[in-house]
Amino acid sequence: MLDLEGFGHLLITGSWLTIKLAIVSLAIGMVFGIIGATAKLSSVWIFNRLATMYTTVMRGIPELLMILFIYFGGTIILNKVLKSFGYTQHIDISPFAAGVAVLAIAFGAYATEVLRMAIQEIPTGQWEAAKAIGMNPIQTFFRIILPQVWALALPGLGNLFLVLIKDTALVSVVGLYDIMYYAKKGGESTAEPFTFYFAAALIYLLITTVVTGAMIFLEKRANPAKQYSLKLKRMSDSHNIASVP
Repeated sequence: MLDLEGFGHLLITGSWLTIKLAIVSLAIGMVFGIIGATAKLSSVWIFNRLATMYTTVMRGIPELLMILFIYFGGTIILNKVLKSFGYTQHIDISPFAAGVAVLAIAFGAYATEVLRMAIQEIPTGQWEAAKAIGMNPIQTFFRIILPQVWALALPGLGNLFLVLIKDTALVSVVGLYDIMYYAKKGGESTAEPFTFYFAAALIYLLITTVVTGAMIFLEKRANPAKQYSLKLKRMSDSHNIASVP
């Protein structure tokens, strides 16, 4: 049994903050991903180029560097902009806000490509059929295309969310009171860093295991026909094996 010497409740507090950071970043990142995917598939040249630039830049810059830039550089830029409008009080960007911004933008860049490929898997005939019955492009996208895209993109998005959860550890460098922050403090206070980092690893493993189970459940719910066909195949295989003399 790990002896956390009174720091256990702090690790639990940090775990809850990590989960909130991941969920908020996921929600905002999905919006970036949907917008980015539709822009990359757009016939409008400027939208396509902006989306390509977004994914190229965000996937090429380390998240740690982005966190430091937004937390420190973003504060400077924000105060200069506000000062130009006559607002003289100093405003700091919180570590949580900086973390959400970076993780959401980075997640959105990767999700853009996952959603783009999923959308391209939908037969073009469905767009034409929807248009033939009087649906506009927005109605077609949200009522016909997007529900099918989720089933195709869910495995990829699930993997990205697992990466996002682990990337939340980077935000501790700017003072966010997450799992890694309290693990570091506990290790420094007790001179037993291995114990606390091992405890942090177990917490991350527990969170990602729960998320993995949830993703498996959602994948089955999103594509029941596939699960039914797999069940029939297993039954057929079992019958064939049993029939062998």
